[in-house]
Amino acid sequence: MEKRKYWLEDSGQVMADLGTGENGLSAVEAEERLKKYGYNKLKEAPKDSAMKRFLAQLKDPMIVILLVAAFISAVLDVFEGKTPYDTLIIAFVVIVNGILGVVQESKAEAAIEALKKMSESTNRVLRGGETVFVKSSDLVPGDIVLLEAGDAVPADARIIESASMKIEEAALTGESVPVDKTTGALQSDDGEIPLGDRTNMAFMGSTVVYGRGRAVITGTGMDTEMGQIADAITQAKSGLTPLQIKLAQLSHILTRVVLGVCIFIFAFDMIKSFMSGQQPGLSNILNFFMIAVSLAVAAIPEGLVAVVTIVLSIGVTNMSKKNAIIRKMSAVETLGCTQIICSDKTGTLTKNKMTVTQVYSPDEKLLATAMGLCNDSQINGDGKTVIGEPTEAALVEYGISAGLPKTALEEKQPRIGEVPFDSGRKMMSTVHDKDGQIIQYTKGGLDEILRNCTHVLTEDGVVPISEELVDHITSENKKMADQALRVLACAYKTYDEKPEEWTSAALENDLTFIGICGMIDPVRPEVEAAIKECREAGITPVMITGDHKDTAVAIAKELGIITDSSQAVTGAELGQMSDEEFKSRIRDIRVYARVQPEHKTRIVRTWQELGYVTAMTGDGVNDAPSIKAADIGLGMGITGTDVTKNVADMILADDNFATIVSAVAEGRRVYDNIRKAIQFLLSSNLAEVISVFLASVMGFTILMPTHLLFINLITDCFPALALGVEAPEKDIMNREPRKKDEGILAGGMGFDTLYQGIVVTILTMTAYFIGRSGDGSIGAGGFSSLGVTMAFFVMSMCEIFHSCNMRSRRESIFKMGSLNKPLLLAMLASLALTTLIVEVPALASMFQFREGGLDPEHYMISFGLSILVIPIVEIVKLIQRKTGK
Repeated sequence: MEKRKYWLEDSGQVMADLGTGENGLSAVEAEERLKKYGYNKLKEAPKDSAMKRFLAQLKDPMIVILLVAAFISAVLDVFEGKTPYDTLIIAFVVIVNGILGVVQESKAEAAIEALKKMSESTNRVLRGGETVFVKSSDLVPGDIVLLEAGDAVPADARIIESASMKIEEAALTGESVPVDKTTGALQSDDGEIPLGDRTNMAFMGSTVVYGRGRAVITGTGMDTEMGQIADAITQAKSGLTPLQIKLAQLSHILTRVVLGVCIFIFAFDMIKSFMSGQQPGLSNILNFFMIAVSLAVAAIPEGLVAVVTIVLSIGVTNMSKKNAIIRKMSAVETLGCTQIICSDKTGTLTKNKMTVTQVYSPDEKLLATAMGLCNDSQINGDGKTVIGEPTEAALVEYGISAGLPKTALEEKQPRIGEVPFDSGRKMMSTVHDKDGQIIQYTKGGLDEILRNCTHVLTEDGVVPISEELVDHITSENKKMADQALRVLACAYKTYDEKPEEWTSAALENDLTFIGICGMIDPVRPEVEAAIKECREAGITPVMITGDHKDTAVAIAKELGIITDSSQAVTGAELGQMSDEEFKSRIRDIRVYARVQPEHKTRIVRTWQELGYVTAMTGDGVNDAPSIKAADIGLGMGITGTDVTKNVADMILADDNFATIVSAVAEGRRVYDNIRKAIQFLLSSNLAEVISVFLASVMGFTILMPTHLLFINLITDCFPALALGVEAPEKDIMNREPRKKDEGILAGGMGFDTLYQGIVVTILTMTAYFIGRSGDGSIGAGGFSSLGVTMAFFVMSMCEIFHSCNMRSRRESIFKMGSLNKPLLLAMLASLALTTLIVEVPALASMFQFREGGLDPEHYMISFGLSILVIPIVEIVKLIQRKTGK
């Protein structure tokens, strides 16, 4: 069925065809249409089935080789009349590992899906005549959506009102120049108009960059222009984080090293067999091969990236519960490196609830009228709640308190034209019809308003502007600014007839000054403590605001960001600095006032050039470049536009500075825990490699292939994951930020991994020789069942106890106040399982352990050797703390 060409129709006809009106759809009708048309979402790529995911876990070459070897071993065992225990155990371990991999993958995916829902955008929509916020996914054809600069267009729509609205459609047309939007029907002889020329349409995936408007939705989800290219979008795959890439590289290096060791062991066993005068049979060759391959599978930390992914996803979920929504997984890692936090003032350091507390004007009624009408905020249907930008909302609330609600003002003075606000000129103007008289109201920063005024309203009437009057007005402004009030000025202008041109150049001149309003946005009570915590963590907080310098300085002093006004500069002063001068001064500047968006990008770039990891907050569409340039881009969840949210790495759901600091602490905790898990896995696997290697060289069997696989299953998954949820160490926010390019094994972790692996090896070898010396019946080839049983028990339990060591890389575990319950459960379960395998006759027989298991004496010896890993590591930690290494 051919799509309807709404761009050729009059807007009234389009609305009639879609069964909607100026007040939008009713809530009931919207619900019915949602059932009919479905959610406003693009089709997602099909997900792999659980079986396909499971089979993907078995694709690793080492696993394939092991399974082939196990199959051959099973065939030989059957021919010889033996039960293929080794094959059964290997199959069991491989299956369990595969299942765990699928579970970990699913958990990470579920966390990402939950985050998608939390960060889903909303739009202002007319429902039953009231302006309400609706999730983009819940929009339906016929909805009237309100658009303004910074909004992402949520669906395809026919524009019915445009106030200088421009939309950037590069995602669809490839044309980067924004399109001026119109409301009239387009003309075409054949009805075919290219997408880029449909100026009365707005399309999903485009962005409003200027002005405002209204549009009626004509198509949602896959029925949009974007829906036609959805297949290309859904095929996009998310990349790995820098940490995961480093781990993958480490895994590849370890794979090569271990494969080399395995080849050496296999060749060594073969050569030794020949030199002893024995011709190795097929079963012997297969046994050598099995030892080498199973060693590789056990030694290479296959689950490392999976463990890191799940720990990252847990951290991301924890952050979302604290109002920090992570959009890019790499942000979790970078948070721990953050050295500079450049924060907006309004709403982030303050409550974002502006209140007019002081005014200066000879006619307060006129001032309240002008401030209320030159304003895009609206009073909700309840007559009390004001929806809109906080500063503008405060002005509307000021009008309500003065007995001049905006709804009543608009009835008497309807808006007939406007010049929207932009950050370049720092003003906006609206033109109204007041009983046949045309009147314009302009509001903005005092300096900008005064610059365009030729007259001033005084107690004696309208008089020409003079230097004396400007000084008096400026003095009143400073009184308010010294009290940390935000000041907005207002002016008016009358016309004999409707203006012909709706531009700033045509309208914003020859104005008559009315007065100023002073507003306060109180400091958030939790921010002062967060600023202090920043300093203790080696992080420098920087305030960047469009406010007057005096206001910014007063707030910054109250919060402890600065101690002296010399640490503050204006955007104009910044613009006069050369790059070299700015680089030399930037470390001493903590407050930037009256800045332009391009100044923010310059600040970020300069910090980065000096080697600092920088975070930047923002909410407006003009903040997007600086947010994108920062190492951590922080979008505002409440006041932020869709553009800033889409380029941000993290969204602050509550627009709160304290949330940033909380996220930094969580980022440090997550990275800390990941390093603990990595060290634990590498040191454990190293112990297995060294033990088997030494045993092979010395000519005895210390652990069988099935033993290695089983130990690997126990130690790789549960304790490592339990370490991932370890509580933050008490000094985590008293440390300097880690360097961004710091290696995984930095800070002595490489040495720690090596010595701990050697310690576990020595304890395991000691257990084997004690068992061997007490073994009354040495089997064929010098096989000691008691020695192997004790070695298995000690290796397993050493690694379990060692996971307890890893709760802190330097602090004594006996001084850690909190209890890691998941780790305790993992340790108890592993102890029980290991004891069960050793002591239950049927299981012991399958694993070729000593018949009857360990007697009490050897059990206690094994347990005592295992627990020695704790005091040994504690002693080394003590030395490291004393020496500061």
